[in-house]
Amino acid sequence: QVQLVESGGGSVQAGGSLRLSCSASGYTYSSNCMGWFRQAPGEEREGVATIHTGGGSTVYADSVKGRFTIYQDNAENTVFLKMNNLKPDDTAVYYCASGSTWVLRRGCLPSYWGQGTQVTVSS
Repeated sequence: QVQLVESGGGSVQAGGSLRLSCSASGYTYSSNCMGWFRQAPGEEREGVATIHTGGGSTVYADSVKGRFTIYQDNAENTVFLKMNNLKPDDTAVYYCASGSTWVLRRGCLPSYWGQGTQVTVSS
């Protein structure tokens, strides 16, 4: 089992920035990728950004390319999501995930989930 704990969500005005953090613990050696997914009310959960924790490859959703950056601190088993130029459409619950399957051009297939953190962007 892998435990994931997110932090850093909140409310911000459009154009602002936030940084989300996700700390992994437990059997982290069983995972080779981590990422961020989000779910807005009435919508399906979608991938935002994922990273291969071994090689550093990343995959981003088209809607966040150029605005969001995913990066990691391997020593701390922590992944971050820096979100710049936030838009109201970015409002959602953001979930951290980890997995052991990396798919080319698609990214991490999640096996474990965090509890989620709310991001609200007002216009």
